[in-house]
Amino acid sequence: MNPLLKTARAAARVAGLLVVAAVPFAAVAQTAGQFDRTALPIAEPKRPVYTAVDARDVKMPPRFQVQAPAGAPNVVIVLIDDMGFGVPSTFGGPVPMPTLDKLAQQGLRYNNFHTTALCSPTRAALKSGRNHHTVNMGFITEMATGFPGATGQIPSNTAPLAEMLRLNGYATAAFGKWHETAAWEASVAGPFDRWPTRQGFDKFYGFLGGETNQWAPYLYDGTAVVELPADPNYHFMNDMTEKARAWIKHQKALTPDKPSFIYFAPGATHAPHHAPQAWIDKWKGKFDAGWDQIREQSLARQIALGVVPAGTKLAPKPPKIKDWSALSADEKRLFARQAEVFAAFAEYTDFEIGRMLKAFEEVGQADNTLVFYIAGDNGTSGEGGQSGLFNEYTYFNGVTEKVEDMLKRVDQWGGPQTYPHMAAGWAVAFNSPFGWMKQVPSDFGGTRNGTVVSWPKGIQARNEVRSQFSHVIDVAPTVLQAAGLPEPKVVNGVKQIPMAGTSLVYSFDDAKAKDRHTTQYFEIAGNRAIYHDGWLARTIHRAPWEAKPRRALKDNSAWELFDTRSDFSLANDVAAKNPKKLAELQALFLKEAGKHGALPLDDRVFERLDAAAVGRPDVMGTRKSLTLAEGMVGMLEGVFINVKNRSSTITAEIEVPQNGGNGTLIAQGGRFGGWSLYVKDGVPAYDYNFLGLQRTSIASTKKLNPGKAQLRFQFDYDGGGPAKGGLGTLFVDGEKVAEGRIAATQAGLFSADETADVGIDLGTPVVETIGAEAKSRFTGRIPKVTVEVK
Repeated sequence: MNPLLKTARAAARVAGLLVVAAVPFAAVAQTAGQFDRTALPIAEPKRPVYTAVDARDVKMPPRFQVQAPAGAPNVVIVLIDDMGFGVPSTFGGPVPMPTLDKLAQQGLRYNNFHTTALCSPTRAALKSGRNHHTVNMGFITEMATGFPGATGQIPSNTAPLAEMLRLNGYATAAFGKWHETAAWEASVAGPFDRWPTRQGFDKFYGFLGGETNQWAPYLYDGTAVVELPADPNYHFMNDMTEKARAWIKHQKALTPDKPSFIYFAPGATHAPHHAPQAWIDKWKGKFDAGWDQIREQSLARQIALGVVPAGTKLAPKPPKIKDWSALSADEKRLFARQAEVFAAFAEYTDFEIGRMLKAFEEVGQADNTLVFYIAGDNGTSGEGGQSGLFNEYTYFNGVTEKVEDMLKRVDQWGGPQTYPHMAAGWAVAFNSPFGWMKQVPSDFGGTRNGTVVSWPKGIQARNEVRSQFSHVIDVAPTVLQAAGLPEPKVVNGVKQIPMAGTSLVYSFDDAKAKDRHTTQYFEIAGNRAIYHDGWLARTIHRAPWEAKPRRALKDNSAWELFDTRSDFSLANDVAAKNPKKLAELQALFLKEAGKHGALPLDDRVFERLDAAAVGRPDVMGTRKSLTLAEGMVGMLEGVFINVKNRSSTITAEIEVPQNGGNGTLIAQGGRFGGWSLYVKDGVPAYDYNFLGLQRTSIASTKKLNPGKAQLRFQFDYDGGGPAKGGLGTLFVDGEKVAEGRIAATQAGLFSADETADVGIDLGTPVVETIGAEAKSRFTGRIPKVTVEVK
């Protein structure tokens, strides 16, 4: 054991403190022992009362100041998105990740570290130290329901790690993806309780939703919308790195003795897979062998590295995943390109993470910086289906893309004109040696993510593997112990639910230490499993590409059993040989699921898009109209009136300049799906962009006259179900000026991060000739816009 940790632990016992500190005894006694840190914020001492008149006659009392324990480390948590165990070279994958490699060489590789198998649940569990249902994050925020455990609203009795550190004297900042704010709370109307700056972070720079266009993200700095620069080479990964580096160096310049906590969560490698062309070019031809050979090669490297035991076999692929040899030449060409772009995205991201961490070297504090680099919030995603996607939103709208159509754009793949995802066969390959992927918590391909922990000053071991079972809920308790802080019982006046995680400090310098996290349930939308003392019982309830579950939730006929102590990849189902053990674990699953709020189980997925059907709050509720004006921008789909699958009318009261005006009046969505009412060189028009695949323009032939005008666009929906077309009619001051058919409409979703905006089109453009951001700003005035639906 590191002497630093050993001394602190003994001191804590002597003092009777509920803390295991990573600082010397004297520091513990002076800092951790001085205040009661189990109730946050730390209470100020009783204010003295004076009778003296002259301050010169009175001794000044000591200044009350909350400081972190002396010697407490900086803490950095890096969380990659949608990256499976079989991606990084550090864990035997095909993608070189030098930053992760370097940290591993000076620290520890955890090869038995687990996530929840899905974005929002993993993030909420990671930051709280509690299971995802305990923090109401049973699924992603956009698909929350009315059931406790799945509301998408993090409760106040599960305070996040960032708030605990901030109230103990840390400077805190988050960069990148958030995805923990309830969808109906993500607007200017708030409430802001679950925004990053009210969840413990002094600084936030990033996006609130589950994904973003890396070339044109919708960003917040705190709660203020960020205007993107007019830079043709802009990429969000570089931008968030620059912002993080600047914050670290600025904070350390002003308060070098104040430790910092950085949560660095790139949008990579979640779709859309966007990478600079130079990085993509490096990968040309490197995946031509196909996903089956990549799996075999990765397993061989994993065994050689010692991160996978010798004798491990590849788990069977899902039956729907074809053998590479059975694909056509066109499929192979397209799918290989998809993997090249994904690998480039991953490699580029690791490079930028390295630049961020270098800031701690540049301020001389790298040695006392505890880094958790978690290579994935779940396994690699198979949501691209069997052939991948040129535009990921086709998946959310039930539209099938054809290989021959995608091949026409293969050279653009990964650039600003695409919003791509890859074929599910690559998800299996990039989750080697496992069989499944993201959304499947009942397989280690969904949950087992390579993780590296580095802390040069606090961990003596170098370049070693740790195989103790661990989970994202273990990170927060580990950080508290390393910083010499107790888990608080009360935060901001609210009694806390105890953390469910187990600190990993016991494993830092003892590779053979007995596991302390021995039981863990897993559940996402009916896919479920239970781990206990080396055994895993599980059922695959639904594959990511399947619209409906395979069986009823009460049907237990398809459970499997694995002994993970001898079966690393879950390749050998032993349920038939051990029926009593299986029954025991099935009962344990129900016990643990009930204990942590996972019951009742809910296997609905796309049905959850309808807020009313699942009891999710909706800002619009039953309203049939929404009145807006210029300057009202950045309305994500969850807070805007729903114009899909119904008739609607848009009425804009505008003031036309002398030249007739130019720009967006109101738009929703962008390049990959949406609609816009606009004026082009004085001529009014309405465009409907169906998933970037089909564009319809209904435009007048006459210019507008200067002065006040009323534009009205009326859409009469055909009916007969979702995604149908309709007739669009454009009026100017009550006179019909244009009419046209819109053949098909988007039924499910326009965008996860493109917004509805009045007077401008933020992000990417719905109408390419109008453009986006500042270029699209209307040159006249827009006192009023009303959107009505039937």
